[in-house]
Amino acid sequence: MVTTRQNASVAAFFAAFFLATFGLTTQAVAQAPSANHAPDLVGAKPADKPTETAPSDQAPADAKQPENAASTPQEPAGAASQTNSTSTASAVPPVKPGPLPRVYHAAVYSAPPSESLDIGVSFGHPELIRQAVLVMETAGGVERIIAFKRSDASVYVATIPAELMKAPGIAYAIEIEHVNGSRIAAFASRAVKHPVTIIEDITDTRERALLARLGGRRSILSVGGEYVGFGRNVSSQTIPCGQKQTECAADTDYIPTIDEHYYRIEAGYTYRSLRTVSEFGFRLGVLRGRSLKPLQVYESDKYDVGLNFGAARVRFRLLDLWQFEGELLTSITEEGFSSGFNFATHIGDPYGTKLILGFERLGLTGVTFGNRIYSRMDIVAGSRLLVSPIIEITDMPNARTFGVRLLAELSFKISDGFSAQLRGGYQARKFDSGGPGVGGSLSYAF
Repeated sequence: MVTTRQNASVAAFFAAFFLATFGLTTQAVAQAPSANHAPDLVGAKPADKPTETAPSDQAPADAKQPENAASTPQEPAGAASQTNSTSTASAVPPVKPGPLPRVYHAAVYSAPPSESLDIGVSFGHPELIRQAVLVMETAGGVERIIAFKRSDASVYVATIPAELMKAPGIAYAIEIEHVNGSRIAAFASRAVKHPVTIIEDITDTRERALLARLGGRRSILSVGGEYVGFGRNVSSQTIPCGQKQTECAADTDYIPTIDEHYYRIEAGYTYRSLRTVSEFGFRLGVLRGRSLKPLQVYESDKYDVGLNFGAARVRFRLLDLWQFEGELLTSITEEGFSSGFNFATHIGDPYGTKLILGFERLGLTGVTFGNRIYSRMDIVAGSRLLVSPIIEITDMPNARTFGVRLLAELSFKISDGFSAQLRGGYQARKFDSGGPGVGGSLSYAF
């Protein structure tokens, strides 16, 4: 009997354990979300929680709903438009950028002067380029535009003319124009161009430096005059007196006495090339006066002298501080045609302090008009003043003996381009006679 009660107690224990276990399992299944129901992430709030369902022996009412209805999320009404717009934007694929034109160019940094320069480029995607141009700036600051042209299958070239290749240099930039009409700077820019140095030879550098000193003025026009008096001179020889002379009777012996003097007026032009040929120019002038020249018979009017002359000169640069000048003269005197020369050497700064030594002779052929040996020292005494002491030994014009002239010349810079020269001194052929010398000139440089 006892055994039967024990078996009944064990059976009741197992039956209660089974029922308890089955009840807990049913409650867990009811609380778990459906596998087909996705959580609503759009517009959901942290306070929203799944609704708990009490355990029941029967399946939930929504368990019999169609599968499609169970898989559709339930969204708040205010979030519907946001969800649609986000889904639409996500559906449009991103736009990939198209190919862009490219410029391949090796920059030029230096070039020789007065030679044409080729600027070469090649392009990536040239089908997208309408045209390409070179924007260059000359040494004088003038901007020029040169189009690129095809040179071979892949290289395009823009040629800068030789006349634009001047020192100290040029600058350039490269621009391309798209097929849509827009233009961009492909290399450097118009505001900041790439510089190219023009390499000069020493002659060009020297010329540019001298021209800068002269204010860019190469040409000079000048006009001037001078009066020279040697005093009253007496001849050392006695000659017969000519007919109809007021100073003496005809055929009587007479010692000529002449008041020697002359005046000179001339005008000239000079061009300063500032290279191996430093300068060249010409001058025209007249000279009139009286001189104690040798005669066989005294006739007063025969002591009148004069000439109309023309001269062409050229100056060569041998060294920076040494130049040589040569001049050819031709003239018509009171006795006929005459020609001559003038040679001089310049030692020192050609446009500053220097020493000039020279020799002039008029009378290589025909009538001898005279000789002149001279020295001149140009001394810069300020930015606007040049002082020049001069010594001459001369028998001009057509005199019997040589005389000495001691002169000083002052050159004043009046304004840009204009300058004036004043000259004064004393000269004599004998120690007991002599006379003054005065002169001046005006010049304009441009």
